[in-house]
This record gives sequence, C-alpha cells and structure tokens, in this order.
Amino acid sequence: MMLTALGLMSGTSLDGVDVALIETDGRQIKSFGPSGYRPYTDGERSLLRQALIAAVNLPQRDARPGILRQAEQVVTIAHAEAVAAFIAQHRISCQDVDIVGFHGQTVLHRPERRMTVQIGDAAALAKAIHIPVMHDFRAADVEAGGQGAPFVPVYHRALAQSLNREGPIVVVNIGGVSNITYIDGADTLIACDTGPGNALLDDFMYREMHQPFDTEGRFAAQGRPDEAWIAQALKLPFFSAPPPKSLDRNDFASLRLGGVAPADGAATLTAFTAAAIARIVPLLPKRPRNWIVAGGGASNLTMLRMLRERLAPATVDAAESLGWASDAIEAQAFGFLAARGLKGLPLSYPATTGVPLPMTGGIIARP
Repeated sequence: MMLTALGLMSGTSLDGVDVALIETDGRQIKSFGPSGYRPYTDGERSLLRQALIAAVNLPQRDARPGILRQAEQVVTIAHAEAVAAFIAQHRISCQDVDIVGFHGQTVLHRPERRMTVQIGDAAALAKAIHIPVMHDFRAADVEAGGQGAPFVPVYHRALAQSLNREGPIVVVNIGGVSNITYIDGADTLIACDTGPGNALLDDFMYREMHQPFDTEGRFAAQGRPDEAWIAQALKLPFFSAPPPKSLDRNDFASLRLGGVAPADGAATLTAFTAAAIARIVPLLPKRPRNWIVAGGGASNLTMLRMLRERLAPATVDAAESLGWASDAIEAQAFGFLAARGLKGLPLSYPATTGVPLPMTGGIIARP
C-alpha cells in the first residue's frame, strides 16, 4: 500500500529545515510531491552552534541540560512552522499525510560510545501539526553496535533504480559531513561517511569572512589549494579505514590552516572535501563508473570541478541534472524511511552502518 509521507531534515550544516512530500510503499517511489525550506535565523543558528559545544559532555542521550533544552524547543518550533507553512502553501490537508519522518538536529554522534543525539520534541511536534511523527531513526542501530550513519542509502538505492546507467553508481551527499552510497545492481549496497563535507568550509567562511558559506564556490575559485596540507590531513586513520564508518560534524575541528589568505583557505578546504571523497575509491569493491552529487555541495561549482578532476575518468553529475531535487533528497529520504519504519522494513544494513544484522528503527509519536 502506498503511503503519503512528509520528510523533515535539519542537517549538520545548520542552515535550516528541509521539507519534502513523497508517495511510497517504502520500497519504490511512486511520485515526488513538492518540497520546501524554512531557514534558521542567525539567532537560531548561533544557539544551535552553542548546543553543539554543550552536547560534547552529555552524560546520557536523553539529557537536555541548560542550552540544549532551549535549542530543542527552537528546533521543534522551527519544524512545526516549516510544516504549517508547507501545508498551507500547497493546500494539503493534515488528514492526507499518513506519516511525518522527523530526523531532528544532530548535536552529538559518538557511535563508539553508543551515543547519537538528535534534539527535537517529536511528541510536541505531532500535537502541533496533527499528524503522526516517526522519529529517533538512528538509536536502535547505534544501540546494536552500528555506526548509526549514513541512513539515506536505502533511499539512494530506490532513486538509482530509476536510472538507466551502468554500475557501479555512487551517490555522494555533501552536507556538513560527506557520505557515499555505493550501488552495484540490486544486491550490493555499501555506505559510509567519507570525511568533511561543508562543515569545515562553512566554519572557515563564518570565522574569516562572516558569511555562512561560500556561494557556488566563487571564493574558493579565487584561491589555490595547499596540496601538502591536504596530503597530511588525509593521513588521519579515518581515511584508510574501510567502510562502514561514520563521523561527527566536529571530528575535524582540530585541523587548522596556518596563516593563509582567506581565498587559499577556502580553496584548500574545498579540495580537502573532494580529496576525502576520492580517497574512498580504493576501499570499494570496484571502481565506480558514475558519481551523482547531492546535498549543499552540489551547488558548489568549484567543488564539482575538483571532484571531476579527482574522480576521472568516471562521470560526475549534479543530482539536479538528472531531475532529482538535490536539496530535498535527505528530506525525501526521511519520508521514505518513515514509510519503511511503519511497514517494519530495515532502515540499515551491515554494509551501510556496520550493524550486526538488518535493523528496523524509528519511534512513533501520535498527535
């Protein structure tokens, strides 16, 4: 039976809330509905940055001391506003939506401690929007010993099935962290985080230029990457570890550029993201023929150019050029995962998160 699912995603880039409607049975995608976006204000983004710092010392995953409680309320209200605006704009009735997939805002991801924390009050959200809400998708995976990330591969596979392309195909999502899904036919699904996405670059732009990100990669295009710095950074043990593996947004925060010109710094961090993605190739079963780039990084033209250089002779396409709604893919994915969760289908697998066996997940909050 097909379900109408509304997916919500607030990623590690801390930019805002993505909303997307999808019709699916949790296996195939029948149709894509509209998508929307509710940006965080500067004040909300600042509060979330403080919450990331405060979350480092969380004693348990449901604790919300101090600023984390405040941040959770902000996240919940932002998502409720995003849904209300989306439903009003597209004249959708609450009764027409079967389930909402609510990822929440990740503030801590430490699978080695069996801890992953996404803030957002699902019960309050369900009451506010009058639709059942599925949330806490990652917890069961992490509790069972999995990495708890990435979680979008099953959706990437459903998208890739619609393409008439020779495999292997890799879908790379460049958000705050970059992750890949390696798809080779119906049976082989491998996934992992590859390293930084936009997080280091965004933090650098915020610190140096007081801008939230490098629009279209224009600033990095004016600079020159420090290849020696990149080569040194790629010696960190994470990059040679085989998949599955995952990261926290701040895992590379200790990597600092010396006194470089801002454009060179932006170029270096953009190239580092591209090089870290290319570094996964020798760790995959076969060399991919096609790469599809989604997420915020797909809008960075300098990032795409650097990826094409490092991944040649494979083709590298932005998801939008294939008719995919790049900015909405993760939100669509959590609608898709909510439908899978309702039907008791696996959300993660041994080769995507390292969990011992295929895992279902998600908890339902009802209005």
